[in-house]
Amino acid sequence: MSDAPQVITPAFLRSWRLPDPGSSKESRGRTLVVGGHVETPGAVLLAAEAALRCGAGKLQVATVADAATLLAVRVPEGLVRGLAQTPDGDIAPQAADQLLELADGCAAVLLGPGMGDVEVVAELLSRVVPHLDTTVVLDAAALAYASSADTDLSHLGGRCVLTPNPHELALALGVPQDDVEADAEARAHELARRTGAVVSCGGAQTTIAHPDGRTWIDGSGGVGLAVSGSGDVHAGVVVGLAARGALPEQAAAWAAHLHGRAGDRLAAAVGPLGYLAREVSTEIPRVLAEIDV
Repeated sequence: MSDAPQVITPAFLRSWRLPDPGSSKESRGRTLVVGGHVETPGAVLLAAEAALRCGAGKLQVATVADAATLLAVRVPEGLVRGLAQTPDGDIAPQAADQLLELADGCAAVLLGPGMGDVEVVAELLSRVVPHLDTTVVLDAAALAYASSADTDLSHLGGRCVLTPNPHELALALGVPQDDVEADAEARAHELARRTGAVVSCGGAQTTIAHPDGRTWIDGSGGVGLAVSGSGDVHAGVVVGLAARGALPEQAAAWAAHLHGRAGDRLAAAVGPLGYLAREVSTEIPRVLAEIDV
């Protein structure tokens, strides 16, 4: 039985402040964003930029070799590593050792944005995740790996956040999407208990479930955030905040509100529909400043 949900507001977040950012980029952690496919390198770009926009200090990006040069130009603030890829354009499982090398010393790692074939992704992650000793955020195709009965995330000691949308949560649980939409809180807790990870499920409102029964909900944002790439931005904010030292549940709660309020700001300035996911990141520093008064 879960506790009564905590509604996320600016006042609540001020009572649960992020760790002090310190005076250098080293003090705000090193972030690794892993993902992409030859057809969807933009997902990695969106997540990487979002991690920086919420204050992460140092950025590393790992993606398919064919997209690495383009991303290195688009994200000059980060180190971009091109990885071996499959004939179909996914990151090859054989790149696992390279990823573990990049992850060494990272405060947080995001896996999944823009990845393609779930079987290839599962094989890659089975060679990587069991050897990670840091906060891990699993998004998009990586959620299939996380929710598999064969996957054990216990070595992370709860330092894991899953970021499904309602459709992905339904797939992870093997239930109709209508079941998730009817009771997102119960379904999010079901996955949290199963995996031992914090689950942040978007939708009409964001529901965050902790394996111990705690729940947070955020009603900010609107229909305009239901757009391609929005989830990649959200996942990037989660990993960026985790790299800054936030607890997994704290990173999820802050990210839900920062993402939603950024959408609210764009809806007021541009219109409720038609703004782009890439524009959401640009509003995040302003929302952070509004909260940190």
